[in-house]
Amino acid sequence: VDVVGVAAAKELGLSALQPYLGAGQTVCLLGSSGVGKSTMVNALVGKALQRTQEVRVGDGKGRHTTVRRELIAMEAAALLIDTPGMRELALWDAARGVETTFEDVESFAENCRYRDCAHKSEPGCRVRSAVSSGELSVERLESYQKQLREQASQDKRGEFIRAKQAKRKAVKKAYRERAKGDQKPKKGD
Repeated sequence: VDVVGVAAAKELGLSALQPYLGAGQTVCLLGSSGVGKSTMVNALVGKALQRTQEVRVGDGKGRHTTVRRELIAMEAAALLIDTPGMRELALWDAARGVETTFEDVESFAENCRYRDCAHKSEPGCRVRSAVSSGELSVERLESYQKQLREQASQDKRGEFIRAKQAKRKAVKKAYRERAKGDQKPKKGD
């Protein structure tokens, strides 16, 4: 992933973004409220298209201004999408992604004494051994564990949503069945 340092309000570093803004390209700005996405749009298009506000005096943080997504056609024939601030960006069904991203940790984990090793204090934990020997950094392990917790949380959330949808579907079906029963002609009619 390319990382480009830009200060949109001061129009510094914008030229480094030009390779991403050519004809046929679509770029979406994502980030927390008040980080300067709309300021970035204005700097890239060269005029004040999007409404912006000054940072707060007390803490120097930006203010939430954009309230809807907007597609902006740039002169270079690129499309730029400005989005409102995001409250949360979460993993969704990323188990394979975690395995792929942390192949090194997973390979150590395959050699743990216990299949359900949490890599915390279990005896025979090859992952903890790798951290102790310097083969694996503690930060890498913490990042891996954080991603696993996030994935478990998303899995629970998904199960809850699926259960709620199944219940709603069952209620609708029961309602339709009951409505059908109420419409049947009664004997003697």
